[in-house]
Amino acid sequence: MALPPRSEPEPLIPKHGGYRKLKSFQIAQLVFDITVRFVELYVNRFSRTCDQMVQAARSGVQNIAEGSVASGTSKKTELKLTNVARASLEELRLDYEDFLRQRGLPLWAPEHPALQRFKAKRCSSLEELRGWVESERALAHGLGKAHGHSDEQGHEGGCDLSVGICDSSRQSFSSAFYVANAALSLLNLACHLLDKQLAAQAAAFEKEGGFTERLYRVRNAKRVK
Repeated sequence: MALPPRSEPEPLIPKHGGYRKLKSFQIAQLVFDITVRFVELYVNRFSRTCDQMVQAARSGVQNIAEGSVASGTSKKTELKLTNVARASLEELRLDYEDFLRQRGLPLWAPEHPALQRFKAKRCSSLEELRGWVESERALAHGLGKAHGHSDEQGHEGGCDLSVGICDSSRQSFSSAFYVANAALSLLNLACHLLDKQLAAQAAAFEKEGGFTERLYRVRNAKRVK
């Protein structure tokens, strides 16, 4: 199928490498930072899971960047690397889900109030995530007292994980519970965005072809001139 005429000459190597502006890259990078800190605090450093989670998070970030840079000369490579990034983040998503399931902790549904507050906050750094965790823990502590889960009521060590209510003796465990659900929310969004990127890249490749086809068009245009 012939392409429509262009108002300007088609460049042999189009603009590429703007991955830092991609929302998928920004979210994947935040997930990487969260994961590095998460495994330091809550995962046995001698376990394979520790290294696997960090490597999966890093792979997501690096392959988005590498695919964006490679797109200048190879749409096929861009597609391949974007898909590798998507697969790596899916692996990481399963690791976070396993963390919650194996400890008997609930996975929040998208409409969970705390998760809705997290999405509204639009965290872009570890500090902002930490602030959200602290605010949610303070809110949960207040709810716990209102429902008789305080130490004064004789419920030492008690924990209502449906809303994340834990006393001070379970503080780090509660933080892991919040962070894991927040990371999963970010991973869901990142995977969704990468799915859209893959669809757009596939459509562009189908319509315009790769570097070889572009080289032929550019050379043919030169001959015509």
